[in-house]
This record gives sequence, structure tokens and C-alpha cells, in this order.
Amino acid sequence: IMNAFAFIQIGLILLYTTVISSHQCNHPPLQQRKVIEDSLRLLDKMGKNFPQQCLREKMSFKFPKKVLQPEQKETVKVAIEEIFQHIFYIFSKNLSLAAWDGTALDQFQNGLYQQIEQLESCVITKHTRYCWSKEVNRLKLKKYFQKIDCFLKDKQHNLCSWEISRVEMRRCLQLMDKITRKL
Repeated sequence: IMNAFAFIQIGLILLYTTVISSHQCNHPPLQQRKVIEDSLRLLDKMGKNFPQQCLREKMSFKFPKKVLQPEQKETVKVAIEEIFQHIFYIFSKNLSLAAWDGTALDQFQNGLYQQIEQLESCVITKHTRYCWSKEVNRLKLKKYFQKIDCFLKDKQHNLCSWEISRVEMRRCLQLMDKITRKL
């Protein structure tokens, strides 16, 4: 009798977590918008105004906007997860020369990480089904973020390279926000 009761409890827990995770997956645009808004707010809070001495070092990275076409909802969800992963990767290394608010940076990283975890559980089954738009979008995103990563390395992760990257991530998140509002 005890084993049957334990199995029923385990079954109920699994059912409950499945219902909760599927509920979270049914409303990702709202949740993503909240995460994006929080990330934008934290990016602003992390640093002050853009340093004047960095103006002459501006760099154009050209975000591949085609990866976020709102008519392909599932592909956009996968792209957003991928973008969050790249941003998390960039903002989790060699930050010693970035003169940023540590608490805001931690909150920024934690928010991205939690969103990646949640999106992975929603997207993972659809990943194979949608084939991530023939892998082309994934490669475009990878190239875009590699440009930013190389720029940071070339500038030895100095203050200006971080500030320029922070502005670029702001642009990227604003574009994601614009697209998620259309979903």
C-alpha cells in the first residue's frame, strides 16, 4: 500500500510540473517581454552614461534582423533562446575592466540564465521539429556574436569595448522586444 501511495504522489508531482512548465511555455512572449524589459533596465543601471572617450571607437556589428521574423513564431522562440545564451556568454567573462554596478550585473546575468533555462525546456522538443530554420539563422547569430566577442578580445576587454558592447546588447534587446510584442 505504501508503494502505491508513493507512486501516486510521484505521478501527481510529475503531472503538476508538466502542467506548470507547459503553462509557462504557452505564454513565453509575455514572459520574454518582461525579461527583455528587465534586462534593458539592468543594462542601463549597470553603467552610467556612455563615456565620451569611447565615441571615436564606435563599431557597427549589424544584427541579423531576419532571424527574428514574427511570421515564424517557433523559429523566433528558438532564436530568442539562442540570443539570450550568446548575451549570457559574452556578459559572463573578462568583466574586470567594465566599470559597472556589480549588483545590476548579477541580476542581469541571473535573469538571462533563468530565461534560458525556461526557454530550453519549452523549445527543446521543437528544436528538432523546426530544424532551427535550416541552421542558417543560427550561423548568422553566431557570426554576429562572434564579431562582438572578437571586438572585446581585440580591445583586451577594456572599458570602451565593454561600453560599446553594452550599447549593442541594448539595441539587440530592443529589437527582440519589438518582435515579441508582435507575437
